[in-house]
Amino acid sequence: MAFLCIKLIFRKNGRFSSQHVHDNAALRRQGIHCVMDQDREARRKRKTAIKEK
Repeated sequence: MAFLCIKLIFRKNGRFSSQHVHDNAALRRQGIHCVMDQDREARRKRKTAIKEK
């Protein structure tokens, strides 16, 4: 806990960087998205619904 406090005190603006996948530039360049975005994209691509018999 002490090391986290030191990081907040000595860092510019005293903030941590975002840990979300969509905020990471390296992952965006590789085309990696968060699970929610991947699910949303897969649902849009599915054009036909499963028909029940």
